[in-house]
Amino acid sequence: MNAVFGLILIAIITRLLPHPPNFAPITSIALFSGINFANKRLALMIPLLGMFISDLFLGLHMLMPIIYLSFLLISVMSFYMKSLTLSSVLLASTLFFFISNLGVWYFYYPPTFSGFTACFIAAIPFFVSALAGDLFYSAALQYSFKKVKQLSFSI
Repeated sequence: MNAVFGLILIAIITRLLPHPPNFAPITSIALFSGINFANKRLALMIPLLGMFISDLFLGLHMLMPIIYLSFLLISVMSFYMKSLTLSSVLLASTLFFFISNLGVWYFYYPPTFSGFTACFIAAIPFFVSALAGDLFYSAALQYSFKKVKQLSFSI
């Protein structure tokens, strides 16, 4: 249970501290929790709870249902993965990019093909930052998890 609270705390703190746009651990936490926790309901709730608590401080917005849905789908997707790999991080990052920007297009851009392309082109820098964050936090979570397991077996 300490790991659960630790992940939620990491999510909240890193979202509240200054950071590049979209450089956050939520995608990595959604993947990690889904892969490593036997309790799948808990694995679904961890990233959403971290997001919700930090959103209470950062502000609520109309894209929240879409953003939360994307993290829910990433968590469900991770149930079918055996480990946290580069390909799983790339897939999750791309899924988040696509779903979240469909929401941005729907709410903020004209409902045309040119609005769609303008939205997704404008989002590319955010995707680069999100992908960097997802890769960083996934590596950090995986490394930390392996070290904790090694320490627990050596004691």
